[in-house]
Amino acid sequence: MTPPVIAVLDVGKTHAKLLLVDAASGEVVDSAQRDRQPVEAGGLRQLDLEATGEWFLQALAAAEHRDRITDLVPVGHGAAAALIDAQGAVLAAPDYEDPAFESVAAEYRALRDPFALTASPELPLGLNLARQLYYLQARAPRLYARAAQLLLHPQYWAWRLSGVRASELTSLGCHTDLWQPRAAAPSPLAGARGWDRLLPPLRRADAVLGAIRPAVHARTSLPARCRVRCGIHDSNASWLAHAARFPPGMPFSVISSGTWVILMARGTDLGRLDERRDMLANVDAEGAPVATARFMGGREYAAIAGERPAAANAADLHAVLVAGALALPSFAEAGGPWAGRRGTLQGAEALTESQRTALATLYVALMCDARLEDLGACGPIMVDGPLATDALFLATLAALRPASPVHAAGTRAGSLMGALRLAGWSLPGGEPGAAATPLHAPGLAAYRARWLANCETPPLRP
Repeated sequence: MTPPVIAVLDVGKTHAKLLLVDAASGEVVDSAQRDRQPVEAGGLRQLDLEATGEWFLQALAAAEHRDRITDLVPVGHGAAAALIDAQGAVLAAPDYEDPAFESVAAEYRALRDPFALTASPELPLGLNLARQLYYLQARAPRLYARAAQLLLHPQYWAWRLSGVRASELTSLGCHTDLWQPRAAAPSPLAGARGWDRLLPPLRRADAVLGAIRPAVHARTSLPARCRVRCGIHDSNASWLAHAARFPPGMPFSVISSGTWVILMARGTDLGRLDERRDMLANVDAEGAPVATARFMGGREYAAIAGERPAAANAADLHAVLVAGALALPSFAEAGGPWAGRRGTLQGAEALTESQRTALATLYVALMCDARLEDLGACGPIMVDGPLATDALFLATLAALRPASPVHAAGTRAGSLMGALRLAGWSLPGGEPGAAATPLHAPGLAAYRARWLANCETPPLRP
């Protein structure tokens, strides 16, 4: 019997991907990708929901093996949601990077619940979803008054496909200021502002919301009985897949990479979380809090190496160490433990293009090491996303953390495997592959100490 295919709609901040996965083997049998660009509407920078939605339908209609698709699983980035009216029209779907959200920063700060309640740090721009809601409530009251429901990002796509509205914990608990992880309840602020009443009923990430809408069937020729799953936050999909590799209670950590690098650790005391250093508790698919630290690693890497980085190897990294060149945070305005510091390069003028790439790789490895140290992480480290294919990064991180084996997730991305599990499938085995061999890098320890010392000094952002 031909095995079914699971279609994963992976909606990231920078790219949208459609991945068709053979449920028995876990192999991607078809895929498509498009860049995402925000649009201007209603005086705000907003997510390109209509363009992305149209693209998904076209990609599904053109996909090979679409007649074998049994399940659609939405996976989406955090700090994103759509306000819809009673007729289902989208009123607003803000882009969290819109500078307009800074205009309400002071007044919103005075309303926020304590970090001890929400484990959600105060973040810039609209990275706290509740700040987006406050902005709309305070600056666009007529528009906000028409809001009937708030659909978190993965569940927006589930609704577009199935017609069923739901909420889900991994997105609701992702630095939104709307949820209390320990109490498993909406935050006091969400209740006081009436935002909790906009949330549809909570459903599990793996819940079947229903079959695809007739209109989706007509556009795509997918089987009419194709199921739509509730969906999950992208980093939590990766966490779900990797957590299945280890016995319950065994400490381990996951580095989920992309535009953001999200580090999550099991076995960490939540008391270590420091909101000033962009640490928080995410909420896993079962509703349990997970200690998390973040930085915008993909964007920072590009800022250092350039948009088309040359290939780098161990010799290039050794040359960086010998030259003493430093990349000091932060090269992105959002996120990370040193978000208030302006990124600078020191001694990089004479580096070759490949050495500049090695400097970027070293920077990301040092940031991951610092973030894991913040979390008190121990045990194996699973690396997922683009960083899992960067041998120099893996070897450098292994050298920085010799007590923790560093494993690449392999060709099957953790978020993809997590989505497959939501559809009721898991692959045999599951043991991590061989650990990366630590880079032989004389002077790395002294370099790290110098780098850390310089991270704590100006220049600060204006």
